[in-house]
Amino acid sequence: MKYSLEIKELVVQKKLNGNRSVKELSDEFGISTWTIRQWLHDYQEGGMAAGKERRPRDWTPQERFEALLEASRLPEDELGAWCRNKGLHTHHLKSWKQDAIAGCSNHAATRPKTDRPFEKENKSLKRELSRKEKALAEI
Repeated sequence: MKYSLEIKELVVQKKLNGNRSVKELSDEFGISTWTIRQWLHDYQEGGMAAGKERRPRDWTPQERFEALLEASRLPEDELGAWCRNKGLHTHHLKSWKQDAIAGCSNHAATRPKTDRPFEKENKSLKRELSRKEKALAEI
């Protein structure tokens, strides 16, 4: 069974900050003692997000943006080593860049709410103008 990073951190912090045994935490959370011991070991080895736990799809938008900035400064021959170190592939960076560009263009295309009253007034004035033009055309 997969557990969220938040649950893992909560259990590890309760163990490290309190006088609780692994057995007590196991009973409280319904997680095997072996799993909790493994989490403690992983935490001591370099944090909960280290290693296989850190998949590219688990990265937050801010982390992705920071990674894009950092990767953009690297020469092409160093990019592969940097990606391997972070547990990424270059296709992840390309995809994240496209997502960021698409997000920026979608945001720019949306009109602010302050324009809406003017749109209503404009529509009303166009209707009135059209009505008056038809009346003049009949004369």
